[in-house]
Amino acid sequence: MAEMPGIARPERQALPQLRDRMTFLYLEHCTLGRDNGAITVTDEKGIVQVPAAGISVLLLGPGTRVTHRAMELMGDTGVAAVWVGEHGVRFYAHGRALSEHSRLLERQAERFSNQREHLEVVRKMYQLRFPDEDVSRLTTQQLRGREGSRVRTAYRKAAKATGVKWNGRVYDPNDFSAGDLVNQALSAGTACLYGLAFAVITALGCAPGLGFVHVKHEGSFVYDIADLYKAEVVIPLAFEVAAQAPQDLPSVMRRRVRDAMVEHHILERMVHDVRWLLLNEEEQAAEPEAVYLWDSKIGTVANGVNYFDAEEGEEPSLS
Repeated sequence: MAEMPGIARPERQALPQLRDRMTFLYLEHCTLGRDNGAITVTDEKGIVQVPAAGISVLLLGPGTRVTHRAMELMGDTGVAAVWVGEHGVRFYAHGRALSEHSRLLERQAERFSNQREHLEVVRKMYQLRFPDEDVSRLTTQQLRGREGSRVRTAYRKAAKATGVKWNGRVYDPNDFSAGDLVNQALSAGTACLYGLAFAVITALGCAPGLGFVHVKHEGSFVYDIADLYKAEVVIPLAFEVAAQAPQDLPSVMRRRVRDAMVEHHILERMVHDVRWLLLNEEEQAAEPEAVYLWDSKIGTVANGVNYFDAEEGEEPSLS
């Protein structure tokens, strides 16, 4: 029987690290297939090949069709897929990226369920927003007040710099065009930031729904992480793009946000910040095994060991 065309499934260790990949691509009205290690994007203009291992997340808009072979490749190479609505501003579904271990997920769950550690993570998130202040003694109410003031200041500063009138964040998720230009740009840019945050969170093996500032939503942790960079990237760009009033505003905004993410190293910072929020210094420095076995007395033991011999009083051997 003839062999299936294509290349062998890649080893996880051989794939580019998440922090070294491109941020995101938004696609619509096309068909995604596979050609060896590339995702093929086909529309009426032709075919474009995208190296799968170099992408963090694909935002799949209206009119997108995905073949089984394309999803197989995305799964093997750890590419997150997010199905979004028109202009990329509504979230419908996602495909979960593969991860190598569950250590971060376990620490996230531990910190989420322990009130003291939960508050510690919240304070660390605000410490990233206010690096020159000591927030260790502030209550959650005081922290939210500081954050609200910071975001309002960012809106006022951007409005003054661009001359765009700001009437507040007013938008209808079901009607993108109902908002003014700056609100449309904010919606398009924020969707891109959410997509990248989702890709980082799932690629690291964390749960998007276990948030700390935001809670009780399937994307709570996504909102937590995205909000760390929104005032730095999305808000100023939204006002700049609104001031230019381009014909295809969502497309222009997505390209500007993608360039800014590269310029400000947002992908690398997200990876670092998620690990910093959930792990202590010793855990951050350790290189985990991909898989452990659970032991009722000592917790975890190494995988790939024959423990039958040990039960007979002999040294365990590699299996």
